[in-house]
Amino acid sequence: MAKNQFRMLRSALSGVEAVEAETHHSFARHTHEQFGIGLMSAGAQSSLSGRGMVEAEAGDIITVNPNEVHDGAPIGEGRSWRILYFDPAIVSGLSQEISESGAGRSEIPHPVIRNAEIAARFETLFGAVTGDGAADELLHEELLLQLVADVMRERSGTEGRPLVPASIRAARDLIDDDPLAAVSLADLSRESGLSRFQVLRGFAKATGLTPHAYLVQARIHIARRLIAQGMPLAEAAFASGFADQSHMTRVFVRKYGLSPRLYAGAFL
Repeated sequence: MAKNQFRMLRSALSGVEAVEAETHHSFARHTHEQFGIGLMSAGAQSSLSGRGMVEAEAGDIITVNPNEVHDGAPIGEGRSWRILYFDPAIVSGLSQEISESGAGRSEIPHPVIRNAEIAARFETLFGAVTGDGAADELLHEELLLQLVADVMRERSGTEGRPLVPASIRAARDLIDDDPLAAVSLADLSRESGLSRFQVLRGFAKATGLTPHAYLVQARIHIARRLIAQGMPLAEAAFASGFADQSHMTRVFVRKYGLSPRLYAGAFL
């Protein structure tokens, strides 16, 4: 695979997306709606995650939780990885099955896991999900359940992220409830009971993004879902609140590393 290339692979599992990447690109802070479990295959990278600053190198498992703000930069020339993105309901449901109490975990506790057995299990699952052979439902179920059990059992020494203050949570919920609505700092101030400056500073501290950046992330999540459903790109841009297709494309590439058109092609 060429440098700075991202490939969206066909996945045999519903609700699971498979991506291969090889790049020296540094990603700005962003989020995903899904759980991500991947494997660094070459090189190394550093990243600021919601669970602290970490480094990962070839052979390490990398993870991300839904809506966790993170970035990523290469250490050295570049790096490559393979990753599976899971709809939250899949991992949450499996986590409940795995938990003896039935409560399950809402987050993967560790952003980087150094464990050769887990890495080998991921490789097997990735190959099974993206392979050309006939889908083997039982094999997929076994591998997926084992992998989720592995990453949920790993401990980082800290459980979860700091709680978001109720005032900032109210401001965030205003955006989450309707990402397509026009919103101002005055609206967020009124909703949170804070001054405009307080809500701007508090929002960035609690979420890792400014309110505007958070809103753009919420809209690109909508665009991704619409594109996956087959909506034409121009229509998806309008329906997800972007000024035009070009604006949506710029945000999409910056966030996902591939164009909306290439992403749409994976679902044909």
